[in-house]
Amino acid sequence: MPRIASLFPSLLYRASLPARRNEDLAQLCVSIAAEDRAGQRWAREHDYRGYTSYASLNDLTRRATVIADLERDIARHVRSFAGKLGFATRPKLDSLWVNVMDTGAVHTAHIHPHSAISGTYYVALPKGAAAIRFEDPRLPMMMAAPAKKAGARNQPFMTVAPKPGTLLLWESFLRHDVPLNKARGKRISISFNYA
Repeated sequence: MPRIASLFPSLLYRASLPARRNEDLAQLCVSIAAEDRAGQRWAREHDYRGYTSYASLNDLTRRATVIADLERDIARHVRSFAGKLGFATRPKLDSLWVNVMDTGAVHTAHIHPHSAISGTYYVALPKGAAAIRFEDPRLPMMMAAPAKKAGARNQPFMTVAPKPGTLLLWESFLRHDVPLNKARGKRISISFNYA
């Protein structure tokens, strides 16, 4: 009798964190975006409609207690996910940054080099906010693969529509993007890498 084995799965960890601090986080993120000139400049230079502290601030957990508290909650989930992945060592926070996407913003497809686990915590998502989309890591090798009618796990892309309070974790090699944000209002998230 034939058998089918699942080889090299890509796992996505999803959890809900208490959204009690989201209002404070949203105000803080918008405030940081308004004050961080280097981050604003980076966003302009890279045609990013909105703001990210990715290339400008590396001390957010020391700047704000609410972010430090969030990171402690995230770290607990990262440890759990690392265990499920069979990691031999405990990942450590490498970077954490704020994202404030305006209407019309796009975050092009990318990976997070030099990291093991990456993720995003969703603070504020106005109605109709863009979801996050993950790409099958095998896609570049599927030179002559036919279109598939199968379920989600065999599709070339998987879209996940989070809600405020959603935490997503994935291995950093997993290519992902955020398509055009058509929502009115700011799509606010906090992203991070663990190495």
